[in-house]
Parts: sequence; structure tokens; C-alpha cells
Amino acid sequence: MLASGAGSTMAAVLRAQTRPAYGARIVAVISDVAGAGALVLAKQHGIATAVVSPAEFESRDAWNVALARTVQGFAPDIVLSAGFMRILGAPFLAQFGGRTVNTHPALLPSFPGAHAVRDAMTYGVKVTGCTLHVVDSGVDTGPIIAQVPVPVLDGDDQSTLHERIKEAERELLVGWMPRLARGFEVIQGRVHLPPFRGDTIE
Repeated sequence: MLASGAGSTMAAVLRAQTRPAYGARIVAVISDVAGAGALVLAKQHGIATAVVSPAEFESRDAWNVALARTVQGFAPDIVLSAGFMRILGAPFLAQFGGRTVNTHPALLPSFPGAHAVRDAMTYGVKVTGCTLHVVDSGVDTGPIIAQVPVPVLDGDDQSTLHERIKEAERELLVGWMPRLARGFEVIQGRVHLPPFRGDTIE
């Protein structure tokens, strides 16, 4: 898992993976921020951690190469970007493209980028939501796996709306992780998954 922040999404997955039949587990947490809360949480649960800080590299490409090498060392089936505030570049995607997924706080293709919640409120939409998608070379342009709508309520501000979206993101990710861990393919811009028998996707 790639994370830059407190690790609230990771915490939801950690709770889910205590169920014997869950079918997925976090093998490592890698951050670009040395003091990220996600790293602290991972260590508390005995999960391997690593920091790959862009400040330590001469170029973005060099950082991407180092990040890919670090991820490869943990041999994950998939790579989850959860609150990771860096754009993954070509050197990383050359190795992990097609099996890196991301959660985004909007119903893509609407409102891509780092200010999705603010942009949705500014536009005045009545429904926004969250998207689970495959990461590609663009900014939130990869093939969509699943989405959950979240209504914009009267009296919402950016903070209250974002909190409800984050709750939806966590539920979406927890529901889909076991299925994604069993493998998926991207064919002609669409995500294809094998038949799944296990936890119900919520």
C-alpha cells in the first residue's frame, strides 16, 4: 500500500483482514513522508514499512525507479494507492501498470485531481462520490473498477462532504480488495475480473 497520510483507509482494511475468510492482506506500507501516520499504524500491526522520499532523488524518474524497486521487494499481487499524494510516473508504471489501483473522492471522469471535493462543491453538483480505478499515466484517467455515489446535503461544507466520501471510499475498498487480490486484467480500457466466490462486495 502507498500512503502519504494518517492511514484511515488502511485502518479499515486492517480491520477487515482479521476475518479469516477475507482473502486479502496488506504486506507492506510505503510512504513518501517519513512521519506519515500510516507508517506508525503499520508498525503497530507488525507490517513492513519503507520511506521513499522524492527529496532524496535528483529527478522524478529516479524517484519512480526507486519506488518501483522498493515495492518489488515486497512482491505484492497488487499495489494500492490510498491517500498517496504523488503522481506515479512511467518508470513505476512500466513495472506495476495494470495492477496499481487508486481511490479518488469523486465520480470520475468528473473532478479529477487533488481538489475533487472542492471542485464538486464549486460546480454545485447534487451527487458526487468515490471511484476505485486502475492507475495509468494520466491524472485519475485510468479504467474504472467501481463507484459509489454520495449525495451533497443541504448545509454541507467541504469538510463534512469529504468525510462522508472517505467513509464511502473505505467501504468500497474493503469490499473490493479480496477480488482484486485474485487478479484482474485491463482489456481495451475496461477492467475484467475472474468469477469471485467469497466475501460479498458491498
